[in-house]
Amino acid sequence: MAVTEYKSRAEDKKIKGTVVLAFGLLGLVTAIGVVAAFNYVDQERQRALQQWQVQLGIVVDSRVQAVEDWVASQSEIIENIANNQSLKIYLSEFADTQWDRSSVTDEAAQAGYLGNLLVVTSERHGFSPPPTKSTALANVEEPLGGGIVVIAGNGERVAGSGGVPLNENIVAAAWRRALTGEKVFIDQFKTPDGTTAFGFAAPIYGIQDDLKGPGLGVVVGIKPVDKELFSLLKQPGDSTATAESFLIRKHDYTLSYLSPLRNGLGPLDLELDLATPQLASGFVFEKNGGFGLRRDYGGREVLVTSRKVKGTPWRLVRTISRDEALAETESRHNTTLIAFLLLIAGITVTIIAVWRHGTSVRAAQSATKYKIAAERFENLIQFLRVMTDSQPTQIIALDIEGRYTFANMAAANSVGLHPRDMMGKTMYTVAGPVKAGALAAVNGKVFKDKKMLTTVHKFAVDDAETIIKSSHTFLPANLDHPETVLVVMDDITELSQEQEKAGQRLMQLVETLVGVVDRRDPFSANHSSRVGEVSQAIGKEMGLPAKEIAVCELAGRLMSLGKIYIPTEILTKVDKLSPDEQKLLAGSIQVSADMVENVDFEGPVVATIRQLAETWDGQGPLGLVGEQILRSARIVSVANTFVGMVSPRAYRNALTFEVASSNLISQAGKQYDRKAVLALVNYLENRNGKTVWAHYNKK
Repeated sequence: MAVTEYKSRAEDKKIKGTVVLAFGLLGLVTAIGVVAAFNYVDQERQRALQQWQVQLGIVVDSRVQAVEDWVASQSEIIENIANNQSLKIYLSEFADTQWDRSSVTDEAAQAGYLGNLLVVTSERHGFSPPPTKSTALANVEEPLGGGIVVIAGNGERVAGSGGVPLNENIVAAAWRRALTGEKVFIDQFKTPDGTTAFGFAAPIYGIQDDLKGPGLGVVVGIKPVDKELFSLLKQPGDSTATAESFLIRKHDYTLSYLSPLRNGLGPLDLELDLATPQLASGFVFEKNGGFGLRRDYGGREVLVTSRKVKGTPWRLVRTISRDEALAETESRHNTTLIAFLLLIAGITVTIIAVWRHGTSVRAAQSATKYKIAAERFENLIQFLRVMTDSQPTQIIALDIEGRYTFANMAAANSVGLHPRDMMGKTMYTVAGPVKAGALAAVNGKVFKDKKMLTTVHKFAVDDAETIIKSSHTFLPANLDHPETVLVVMDDITELSQEQEKAGQRLMQLVETLVGVVDRRDPFSANHSSRVGEVSQAIGKEMGLPAKEIAVCELAGRLMSLGKIYIPTEILTKVDKLSPDEQKLLAGSIQVSADMVENVDFEGPVVATIRQLAETWDGQGPLGLVGEQILRSARIVSVANTFVGMVSPRAYRNALTFEVASSNLISQAGKQYDRKAVLALVNYLENRNGKTVWAHYNKK
């Protein structure tokens, strides 16, 4: 009897031990399933974000085009008035009389015609409501609200439709600039009655004038900002509930909202600090055309992108709330997790029932029931394995000694084994020392810090490179299961190769564009590619990060792109260039930056090109001094000067490397960064640079 009871207790102990082990395995498989579910949902979320990036980009491009066309049409109205022949004749005669109105032929009739022209134009195109009486020749200021006026070269108001006081700061500054010959866009501002307005100022020239320099007068048009503009921000057919398009501008460190907002605020009713954390409107000025997840002016999480409105300081911003954009993805997330938890609950209830039944019978019955329970448990484990085996991702679990405690089918297939043949074996035995060593190093940190880590590994397989992204999650020990690290591995080789190909295509496009420019001037052919090559060498000599070196090289190759707009006869001119020709040639660098402004480079390529004319002592056009200038711009500036000196030109022979080095050293700390100059000289003298670049001296 005692022996029977002993055996019964022994069997009960085995059953209990088996159940504990089952719970441990259940916990492990549960963790694997949760990680797999979250990984799947995260991939779906990223896919949804990419789709929304495309959709928002299409909408914002459409709305920006509509706004640009509308602004251009309003500007054209003012320019047409400035080109009116009667107005030109009147102002020409007025100027010839030394601004004596009484000496102008039939002055009253001419002025009356101009007044009526401005009133009709203003009324027809919405610059102001029709006045109650003619304001021609009126010098009395009227409340600011809108209208069109003509101002003579002496600052006298000649005629107008009303509503444009010339002593208002923003208007006064605009018409004075326009008198110098510049077409001026008057940005939005608040009027005394609380509305907003904007406008244009265009110079007026005589019929025989060459349209340069100061004019005879100026036309100023002030237009109230109303639904005519704001209706263009609405996307036709938009069915979203939270999407919004609005206009903003930046002034110093402040953002102003220029159009009505969803919260009921009107134009110019809201201003925010540019440095507000996570502010969507601030993000669009950091990265023009970029896409991101930020917070809007009300603190709501939104997806955001933007475009610059050409000819204005405005940016058109398009947002949609994160909740609406990702609602479908989040719903699938919740459904997946709920279904998985219900499945685990059902399995748990089944195991508890098996355990209770196994402990309630004698040893002989317990053995039979144990076998049945074990079979059921095995079936449940297989069912859970099906869930992970359906994932293309490799999923394994390793203890602190590097032994497998779990592997799904994808992981087993990668090493040519069945999952059950991997259990209990070390990763070094199954996967080999290279892969095992890389993963074990990361696992060691996870066991120590108890924190998740994600890494990227490169392995050579059959003379081909495989790139694996692995996520390592620490799973704490339970009563019957040791501490474990769950490893989820994704093969990202194709993705990395596509990214590399995209980079190669970009460089091929750059070389093609630069080649077009170089072929127009046989004496400076290959100049851009050589500047990129020298910039790269200087960056390496200075020990810069690879990404910064890539920015230097790409900026050097693109800096001459703007020369495509310079006539060939100037590029190939043998005689000394005139001041205007020199100015045109120098300005081509800024044209280069404008041409690639909206290209999404990895690094400050555009900013580097814009700062190439800056000097170390602050004598450049932007006034930047020393370290204020981007290091990449300082490097490319030295490289550009060096290549120009050692290359033959139409008007001179190439300088020797020694003379070029001496010239650069003499200007180090003045025009050029001393570190960049010394790095170049060191490369020439100690890195065989003179031999590498010897062909630069040849025609």
